[in-house]
Amino acid sequence: MIGNVQFYPGCMHFLYTFSLRLYYLALWIASGFNARAQAWTEGRKGWKKDLVAKVRELGTSEVIWFHCASLGEFEQGRPLIEELLERYPRYKIIVSFFSPSGYAIRRNYKHADAVVYLPLDTPGNARFWVETVNPRMAFFIKYEYWFNFLIELKKHRIPVVFASAVFRDEQLFYQWYGSWFRSQLENIHWFFVQNETSGKLIQSLGFENVTISGDTRFDRVSSTAEQAGDFPLVKMFCGDCRIVMGGSTWPEDEAMLIPFIHSDPDNVKFILATHDVSASRIRSLENSLRMPFLKYSELNEENAASAKILIIDTIGILSQLYQYAQLAFIGGAFSSGLHNILEAVVFGVPVCFGPNHDKFWEAEALIKKGGAFEIMKSEEFTEIALRLFSRSDEYEKTANICFDFIDENRGATFLIMESSDDLLRS
Repeated sequence: MIGNVQFYPGCMHFLYTFSLRLYYLALWIASGFNARAQAWTEGRKGWKKDLVAKVRELGTSEVIWFHCASLGEFEQGRPLIEELLERYPRYKIIVSFFSPSGYAIRRNYKHADAVVYLPLDTPGNARFWVETVNPRMAFFIKYEYWFNFLIELKKHRIPVVFASAVFRDEQLFYQWYGSWFRSQLENIHWFFVQNETSGKLIQSLGFENVTISGDTRFDRVSSTAEQAGDFPLVKMFCGDCRIVMGGSTWPEDEAMLIPFIHSDPDNVKFILATHDVSASRIRSLENSLRMPFLKYSELNEENAASAKILIIDTIGILSQLYQYAQLAFIGGAFSSGLHNILEAVVFGVPVCFGPNHDKFWEAEALIKKGGAFEIMKSEEFTEIALRLFSRSDEYEKTANICFDFIDENRGATFLIMESSDDLLRS
C-alpha cells in the first residue's frame, strides 16, 4: 500500500458519508433553478417504494445488478448484459443510473427488467437497497465507487465485478490521504481493466485479482455498426458528396468547423449533431450558420438533396449516422472531456477533437497510430480535411488505421463473461 498517513477508519467513513449528504443538500438547493439538479432530486423521490414494487414484479427469479454512472457507462455495460442473458436467460436484470440523462434515455431498455435511479450512497440506503434487490452478483461499470454499497454487498457475500475499469494516479486511491479509500477496494471480487496502465496501477496497491480485459465499448460499437439501420432521406441528402460530421458538439467544437463550412468546399456536405438537442441549443447553432440548412425533423424527399447542412435535432441515431461520414469532429474536448470517438471510428471514419483527451486512452492511442487528430485552431481542421479529401491514398490509409484499431481491441465482453462463468453458473 502507498502513503504513510493513516486515518481512523470510522472517521473517514463518517466524513465520506457526510460529504455525500452535503452534496445532496447542494443539489436540493440547486434544484430550484437548475434543471439537471431538479431531475436528479425529483427522480429519487419515493425510490424505496418504487424499488420494492419493481422487485416484486420480478417474482422469485435471481437478479443480476448492473450499475452505470450515465449513458456512456451504460453503453459499456450493455454488451455484458446482452451476452449474460444469451448465456443465462433465467436471470433478471436491474440497471441503475446515477445520472438523470442516462436514466431518461435508457429507462425503457428492453433487456432490463427494471431501470432505476441509484439512491444516495448512505449506509441506510445501501442496506435497504441490497436487502431488497438481493442480487446474485453486481457489475459496476468503469469507475463508480460507491463505498457504502460496496461495504453492504460484501457483508451479504455478493460478488462485485468492476468491468472496463480505468485507474489513474490522480484518483483518491493514490493520494497520501487515500488509505481508507484503498482499503475499500478489498470489497471488490474482481477488476477487469481496460489497459495495461490501469492494470499496473491497481496492482501497485497490492491487488492481484485483476484481468486486463480491454474495453467493452469496442464490442458495443462493433455491434452497432453491424446492425446500423438505413436512413434513405439522409442518403438523399448526402448524394455523391463527402460528408463531414460534427458529433456530440458544443459551441467551442462548432467554432472549429464553421470556418470550413463557410468556405463552401466543393462536393462536401455537413451533418451537425449537437450534444444537447434542446430547442434553444439548436437555435443557437442555426444562428451561427450563414448557409442554408435543414433540420432532420424537416427532412423529406422534396428537400433532402437541396441543403448543404443537415442539423440533427433528435436523439438516438447519431451512432448510426456515422456510417455516412468521411470525416468527423467529435465534441467535448474543449470543455469537460471528449465524447465517444469509437462510434465514428468503427465505420473507418478518421476523427478530430480538441485538446482535453488525456483521460481517454483510446484517443491517445489513435492519435499515435495516425487515425485521429488533435485540433487547437479552426485552420488546423480545415488543413486536415482538405488534405485527406485531396489525397485518396492517404485517406484510405487513415481509414484502415481506424478499422484495424477496432479489430485489435474487440473481445472484452467475451473475456469478462468467460471469467465470470463460475460465479454465474453455480
